Amino acid sequence: MNSLNDLSYKIIGSAMEVYKTLGPGLLESAYEKALVHELNLAGIPVQSQVGVEMSYKGVNIGEGLRLDLLVDNQIIVELKSVEELKPVHHKQLLTYLRLMDKRLGLLINFNVTDIMQGIKRVVNNL
Repeated sequence: MNSLNDLSYKIIGSAMEVYKTLGPGLLESAYEKALVHELNLAGIPVQSQVGVEMSYKGVNIGEGLRLDLLVDNQIIVELKSVEELKPVHHKQLLTYLRLMDKRLGLLINFNVTDIMQGIKRVVNNL
């Protein structure tokens, strides 16, 4: 099992490779497929579009959310292709982390001129 920091470093490296190859301006779904492929090439387990069953006040309400990526069952990756990350994007990922009982998430916006400016770590202080 990878440490969270090692794993996040590998995810970021894979995202950088996708960005270097594809550049900005595509749909989020294109980046998602490319990143899944890149992580698979690196031998890193990843699930895409993971549906999460939820309950509300003791009642199962079904699939309440979909994670873009769940990497090695440890890190949630939320992908965007937007002009600017908004505070709601950070809050969305933090909600996902809390509901899934995960410690670390990566918010990656591919619609930037410098991919490192589009990557944000979000930590859930369990």
